Amino acid sequence: MTSVCFYFQVHQPFRLNPHSIFDIGSGKSYFGVSDGTDLDNQAIMNKVATKCYRPMTQLLLELLERHPQFRVSFSITGTALEQFRQFAPDVIELFRALAATGRVEFLNETYHHSLAFIHSPEEFTRQIRMHTEAMEEVFGVTPTVFRNTELIYNNDLAAIVSKLGFRGMLAEGADHILGWRSPNFVYHSRGDTALPLLLKNYKLSDDIAFRFGEKTWESYPLTAATFANWVNSNHGAGDVVNLFMDYETFGEHQWEDTGIFSFMRELPTELYRHPDTRFATPSDVLADHAPVGEIDAPQYVSWADVERDLSAWHSNEMQADALRSVFALESDVIASGDEQLIDDWRRLTTSDHFYYMCTKWFADGDVHTYFNPYQSPYDAFIAYMNVLHDVQLRIDEIKARRVNGEPVSLRKVT
Repeated sequence: MTSVCFYFQVHQPFRLNPHSIFDIGSGKSYFGVSDGTDLDNQAIMNKVATKCYRPMTQLLLELLERHPQFRVSFSITGTALEQFRQFAPDVIELFRALAATGRVEFLNETYHHSLAFIHSPEEFTRQIRMHTEAMEEVFGVTPTVFRNTELIYNNDLAAIVSKLGFRGMLAEGADHILGWRSPNFVYHSRGDTALPLLLKNYKLSDDIAFRFGEKTWESYPLTAATFANWVNSNHGAGDVVNLFMDYETFGEHQWEDTGIFSFMRELPTELYRHPDTRFATPSDVLADHAPVGEIDAPQYVSWADVERDLSAWHSNEMQADALRSVFALESDVIASGDEQLIDDWRRLTTSDHFYYMCTKWFADGDVHTYFNPYQSPYDAFIAYMNVLHDVQLRIDEIKARRVNGEPVSLRKVT
């Protein structure tokens, strides 16, 4: 019996407005407002909800009704949930309908889809707890499996996740940590059999997420029958085929006219043509299969770009400076007790801000350009650093009032 484990990441960041030096201290909103530009968070949410979240979630509900053994899993970031509440509350109801089936698992991650672990294990842990509380409040579930931002993983991170009590973790099945081994088995973290790992089969996952609509691809157009044959060819050579991808693959990255929805509608039927194929959630897989070996990852691995490392967010001086600067403010921000300031700062830890500053070119550069709402990485960096300067001013205002014994009447950003 081979399990097919579908996992979908749902995420939308709060994009920053262009912020010039003249905006520092002005009270101008940090995050994209309704002006119809590529930085308009409401417009982007409305677009993606129409193209992806509504039709794809309705399709999954149909598949769950049609196929009693069909199962999928999700993680939904806190920043996506907040924007659903603001701009598309019906999408939350659709996800609640998925949860009510009992055959959809919701995973845990950092609430703000952040890079906190790299600079602050304390903030990393706080954001995990925030996300757990959000899952309990919105969906009535307590996640037991962890998925870090962008599948970022290494040995040290695994040790913290294990101590937090998670029963398993997702990671990228990168060649440089697997070597000759297959991603189609359960493994465990280095020296810790208590933390099993599910590794993404990046070849099959990326056939859907990236290559599906590429007309120059030798397998275009990809049919559900062909893909099912590829998956089913793993029988006897693994326990699980982990298909991990962004949920926005469906309708947003791969547009409806590529046939992506028809493909997914037909896929369960085609996979079930093999009598020993089943669908499973991460918890199902972990309950049925013991780890077959250890994964040693002293360096960071992720699911981004051909390198599958941190270079998407940490490969140039702009990114390094921005990351150092935002986490240098952590202690003062937390100590301020100002809930809006803390929330604004946490939104600034979201990984997308640093992704927009990436200057890599070639094939990966094309991907970065597609996802970048700014005119250039340099524009993203300038806006970000100007906002950080404004955050520092707000911190200084709080400190000055406390030193002078004045009431802390905090400046708000509109």
